[in-house]
Amino acid sequence: MSNTATDVAVLMGSKSDLEVMKPAAEICKKLGLTVTVRVLSAHRTPEETATFVREAAAGGTKVFICGAGGAAHLAGAVAAQTTRPVIGVPIAAGSLQGMDSLLSTVMMPPGMPVATVAVGGAENAGLLAAQIIALRDAALAGRVQAEREARRQKVLEADAEVRARF
Repeated sequence: MSNTATDVAVLMGSKSDLEVMKPAAEICKKLGLTVTVRVLSAHRTPEETATFVREAAAGGTKVFICGAGGAAHLAGAVAAQTTRPVIGVPIAAGSLQGMDSLLSTVMMPPGMPVATVAVGGAENAGLLAAQIIALRDAALAGRVQAEREARRQKVLEADAEVRARF
């Protein structure tokens, strides 16, 4: 399995998770980061997952973003293979509406940290990955700040529009 060096790897346990995870890849790309997107399962493809993570880390991948529903062990399985930052995105699936995924992702044992965003919070996972990488990249830090300012301006414009109507 060959890997091209990328800044961020976005992994999901199932292809059905793509719509939830797509915003992570999109915001990373918007900020100028290179991204690899893969479907790998902690349970159904454990060897392939471990191999990918080890090779990606050795090749320079800086942050892993992992989305999974249900038992949601993907982020933990990835964290077990690397000391690079891992960000978990719990995905709502089934009758518990993501609560099971949230708990499975956030409740890691000591020594295996996984940063965890909200259920379905892939865009924030992408922004967090960019902020982590920006610690050593001033140009990226500027783009992250500009993104935040653009979001601020959008809220201020909405506020002005609402105030003008009332």
